[in-house]
Amino acid sequence: MATDIKVPTLGESVSEATVARWLKKAGEAVAMDEALVELETDKVTLEVNAPTAGVLAEIVAADGANVEVGALLGVINEGASAGAAPAAAAPAAAPAPAAAPAPAAAPAAPAAAPGNLAASGPAARKLAEEKGVDAATIAGSGKDGRITKGDVLAAPAAGAAPAKPAAAPAAAPAKYQWTAGTQGDRPRAAQEERVRMTRLRQRIAERLKEAQNSAAMLTTFNEVDMSAAIALRAEYKDYFEKRHKVRLGFMSFFVKAAVQALKEIPAVNAEIDGTDLVYKNYYDIGVAVGTPQGLVVPVVRDADKLDFAGVEGTIAALGKKGRDGKLSMDELTGGTFTISNGGVYGSLMSTPIINPPQSAILGMHKTMDRAVVVGGKIEVRPMMYLALSYDHRIIDGKEAVTFLVRIKELIEDPRRLLLDV
Repeated sequence: MATDIKVPTLGESVSEATVARWLKKAGEAVAMDEALVELETDKVTLEVNAPTAGVLAEIVAADGANVEVGALLGVINEGASAGAAPAAAAPAAAPAPAAAPAPAAAPAAPAAAPGNLAASGPAARKLAEEKGVDAATIAGSGKDGRITKGDVLAAPAAGAAPAKPAAAPAAAPAKYQWTAGTQGDRPRAAQEERVRMTRLRQRIAERLKEAQNSAAMLTTFNEVDMSAAIALRAEYKDYFEKRHKVRLGFMSFFVKAAVQALKEIPAVNAEIDGTDLVYKNYYDIGVAVGTPQGLVVPVVRDADKLDFAGVEGTIAALGKKGRDGKLSMDELTGGTFTISNGGVYGSLMSTPIINPPQSAILGMHKTMDRAVVVGGKIEVRPMMYLALSYDHRIIDGKEAVTFLVRIKELIEDPRRLLLDV
């Protein structure tokens, strides 16, 4: 009995996805609920599991295909055993023995091709398939021997004489050499690799440009002395981790400080909806997380109701899910305010871009020892620059500056966070 594998519901306002990669090949046995294929939307990457046990008989939507909700991805034959489905591959294998003079050479090429192409980029793989180029004859000039688009363009076509593939590997090391004072022996286009943007990267680009086009964006700066927060963390971090099973970082200080400042300056926690201002009386704080797929902003729900351990534990869990590509749509939507920590990458100062439809974003940066004047004396203190980018349509300059000064006060004296003063 054949069972269809279909694109599941992808989430609110998401109707289309791209097949990122199949985790199983046609003809392989699959268990019920085993992950079969990864789909990439403009927000998350999700796995589609096998609806039943059997053999993956057919892959309908190949890697890179765009599919809509409910579209057919593949077919599973229930009750079939592994090896039954590859019958379709038998005719393809039959022509190989027909070339009696060189039986060993024919199997060798298919065996090498998947390995080389798998290490290459999607653009190179697609071009190799279109040209019918035997990947075993291509010497990759990319990192770790990967095959680039230029390598495929320079390779002989599939119809070339049998002797040429043998000669190609020998000539490969010398075909691309740089000489001091020259530009090499290949055109610039052959040294480029064109890779299609992922849906997530496309969506990030759209939203960032949307923020610049729609908001009257402005950034105000301040600096904060991290001495008190660093001392408090150093004193209690071991006990904190032992008791709560989570590390004490500085992000929880800033989340709690932001919540308190948002309560005092409600415009920073609001958004514009047409001609209305929508003031949010809840505090869902987005925390920007870098992942292999790009920057995502999972949301810490009801941050005002969480203690330091709750904030740190939630951020740690969301960060791991983000790096593993396991974030759900609900975990990425609905934030009222965002915090981005460029300091973890070494950024000293930046102007973060608002995450629409929010009206403001707080940028944290690298903590560095700097000479500052304290009580009329020059002292070395661990200082961090803070940046607040805000939508001037809804937040006045006075409100923005007051908000950032309040963050500074709370971080420089963390006892205020506990006493709510």
